[in-house]
Amino acid sequence: AARAARAMQAPTSTAADSGCSEEDSDLSGSDNDDATWVSWFCSLKGNEFFVEVDEDFIQDDFNLTGLSTQVPFYEYALDLILDVETPRNSGLSEEQQDAVEAAAELLYGLIHARYIITPRGMSGMLGKYKNIHFGRCPRVFCQGQAVLPVGQSDIPRTHTCKTFCPKCGDIYYPRSSRHANIDGAYFGTTFCHLFMQAYWDLAPAPPRESYVPRIFGFKIFKGPRNKDGSAAVGASSGGAAPAEGATQLLA
Repeated sequence: AARAARAMQAPTSTAADSGCSEEDSDLSGSDNDDATWVSWFCSLKGNEFFVEVDEDFIQDDFNLTGLSTQVPFYEYALDLILDVETPRNSGLSEEQQDAVEAAAELLYGLIHARYIITPRGMSGMLGKYKNIHFGRCPRVFCQGQAVLPVGQSDIPRTHTCKTFCPKCGDIYYPRSSRHANIDGAYFGTTFCHLFMQAYWDLAPAPPRESYVPRIFGFKIFKGPRNKDGSAAVGASSGGAAPAEGATQLLA
């Protein structure tokens, strides 16, 4: 059953570890049993980047076009996401049940990537963006600019999730290792840029400053370099002038 699968996957902890009483733990377990698979999945630690995809969106076959060829045990995985009870005589072994649970995560991630580029999906991500759920840009001159999740590829198992800063326009690894291990395809290459187009009033101005390296207060001037990145070596006259390509200091 779907609820049994959630109970088996849920991380175990003692009441003492969590700081809760046994009574609180019982109530929490009851709430977990009543939750849908989608809400349960999104509430897991490390899945804070995800929004809950509407059930209507998941049930629309048009929105799932092409996913059946990318996800093993597709029908079983879809039933698990939609909380459809799997018949006891389904004939799946314990190993196959584990594979179905992994397939459900993959399927939900790919559905999620499609959902967040819809108006309703972007609205859900807007709240997380405003509340800094995705983190801030680590670049000093971006002054704590809020970031958005982004994938470097729309193909699953290609790249992990990164964060995109709309201020400097660069991408970074998420601070949390849990978030850094999420498949980037679950957010895709389009979402963050379409989001900033849709909410253009939230687009920040580019940073006005950039870091200038100095030695003893002097700016560093780097001369011409070879194609391989090494400093170009030039003949100096009488040994007095510095070789071409040598690092020099500017006032």
